[in-house]
Amino acid sequence: MADARWPGCAKSLKGVILDMCGVLYDSGEGDGVAISASIEAVKKLKASDLQLRFCTNETQAARETFVAKLRRLGFDISVSEVFSPAPAAVAVLKERGLRPHLLVYDGLLPEFDSVDMTNPNCVIIGDAAEKFSYQNLNDAFRVLIGLEKPVLFSLGQGRYYKETDGLKLDVGVYMKALEYACDLKAEVIGKPSPMFFQSVLSDMGLQPHEVLMIGDDLVNDVGGAQHCGMKGVQVRTGKYRPSDERHPTVTADGTVDNLAQAVEMILNQRH
Repeated sequence: MADARWPGCAKSLKGVILDMCGVLYDSGEGDGVAISASIEAVKKLKASDLQLRFCTNETQAARETFVAKLRRLGFDISVSEVFSPAPAAVAVLKERGLRPHLLVYDGLLPEFDSVDMTNPNCVIIGDAAEKFSYQNLNDAFRVLIGLEKPVLFSLGQGRYYKETDGLKLDVGVYMKALEYACDLKAEVIGKPSPMFFQSVLSDMGLQPHEVLMIGDDLVNDVGGAQHCGMKGVQVRTGKYRPSDERHPTVTADGTVDNLAQAVEMILNQRH
């Protein structure tokens, strides 16, 4: 019988999904900093028989810009391998005939060039960083409160993330503020949304039990993947906190020091 536990489960894997920030690199000044041995780890996965995709809640830059940054850091990554919330949000807007008021970082705006934003009938928030001013949050609140059926989309729901100079508040905090003010529930596009993970699995042509997710966010990466039927492994880099290993509701299938160790364990099982 196949071993269902980590790392024995790696024998039957057909694909791996990697989170990016906190797993491949730490963001910060300039292009940020690659995490030790992660560039080589990605190369090893690409040289293996496993399919590889990258799944990020990055919403401070358009996907092309973001991938170009990672390539400058030394990663072999192409745009078609990267799944991020903004393109998924654009597809939802068009499908439902919605016109958004955007509260996002300026670098993300090009992703919405094809979208009609006149007379908005919904609000989209992403990780707007310093754009999360009182004025901008209040403008978003006024749009929502003025709608008969307010619709709020949040590009991810993270609480915080790590940059080279420390932890930073993420979009989920501001999502909760607007939910509370408008007495509504946001629709999350990005991790841990099952629909978002399913779009990656569909692109790979694989079933959940054939795929492993590796991330630094216990709830959104690991928990989100497990909820869809995948295995989830947490790295002790990025936003990892020791208390994650005693979390009341989410238990990773495995916890490793970094991506390099995870990849080594996966490939050792497959030899």
